[in-house]
Amino acid sequence: MDFGSLIHQEDIYSVSELTNEIKILLETGIPPVWVQGELSNFVHHSSGHMYFSLKDRDSQISCVMWRSRNAAMFFTPQDGMKVNALGQVRVYEKRGNYQLDIVKMMPSGVGELQLAFDQLKSRLQEEGLFDQQYKKAIPEFPEKIGVITSPTGAVIRDIVNVVNRRFPAVELILRPVRVQGEGASLEIAEAVREMNEYNKVDVIIIARGGGSLEDLWAFNEEVTARAVFQSEIPVVSAVGHEIDFTICDFVADLRAPTPSAAAELVVPDKQELLQRIQAIQEGHYQILNNRLAAYGKQLEYLNEHYGFKRISDRIRQYNQQIDELLYKINTIIVNRLNNKQEKIVQLFKRLQGLHPQSILKRGFSICFSEKDGTIIRDASDLAPNDKISIDFSSGHAKAQVSEISTKHFSILKK
Repeated sequence: MDFGSLIHQEDIYSVSELTNEIKILLETGIPPVWVQGELSNFVHHSSGHMYFSLKDRDSQISCVMWRSRNAAMFFTPQDGMKVNALGQVRVYEKRGNYQLDIVKMMPSGVGELQLAFDQLKSRLQEEGLFDQQYKKAIPEFPEKIGVITSPTGAVIRDIVNVVNRRFPAVELILRPVRVQGEGASLEIAEAVREMNEYNKVDVIIIARGGGSLEDLWAFNEEVTARAVFQSEIPVVSAVGHEIDFTICDFVADLRAPTPSAAAELVVPDKQELLQRIQAIQEGHYQILNNRLAAYGKQLEYLNEHYGFKRISDRIRQYNQQIDELLYKINTIIVNRLNNKQEKIVQLFKRLQGLHPQSILKRGFSICFSEKDGTIIRDASDLAPNDKISIDFSSGHAKAQVSEISTKHFSILKK
């Protein structure tokens, strides 16, 4: 049989043509679809795009999520995480593979959490917990800052670094809590109440790093929200990344996009303050110069009048009086400094007299146990044949106890 006669030229597809036909069939025949599966082989490329697979027990499908779509996600995908993904079936023609072009992705079950979040947010907003009239002002120059967060991890380190850089004199008081998992919200609420009972901090920062909606859920519970609202001390909420919002953010007196930003907002910048002070000083100096110049012109004008011909003599007399007053002031200051210096010298001598070496020079000695090096203060602490070491004002000696008596000996004067 001549197979060549059975093949028509118009029936022969190139690989690209066939792939294109398949692409058209799949992409036009299958609408955008939600797919549930487990993340596998997840790669967040340096370009910002995400490449991974969705799998279940029997199958898997390759997926891609472009940077423009994944930038707004509120959680960080990880291998093994179960997710719901909305995507369009696409064909990657270069390899002839089909894949799912992901438009939106969320952890499986996030719908229920989101519903609970929205319901609580709406209820608390109706009660007025978010109203601006209840927001307390953040102090401009806090001396002590209470920090409620995990004692480990980058959050507390970031806050400490920012505070040390901007204004090291500010004191941080850490109240460690769990920031994730069962019971974390109760710990956070209790920490807020304890900070108010302690009542020695000027502002409270509640902080946590980024995470999924489930990870941040401790900050979305009602017990946390009401504790923050009832706080008499201003509260700054710094939970998650800039795109994350929690109920705690809405109730707090100030919301910071990140923990580092919270420290930036609460702690003044020492360099900026110094620049402001310098600018104020320069402004006052300029005002003073201008006034002095104006007064000088007035004096020149008055000096031309007959009634003020002797003004220069009076000025010289005033200058002489000023010199005399300055001399008296300097004399008083020098005398006071000399008196203070004499007192310091006397105190120094008294301190020298109390020095252990000075006591030894007066005929006393110190006895140490050879066994453990402790000072022997009572004869009852010794036993016969114990070895002791005795320090004098000059040198030391070692001895062995032959006899012990608990009688007191009076010190004989020479």
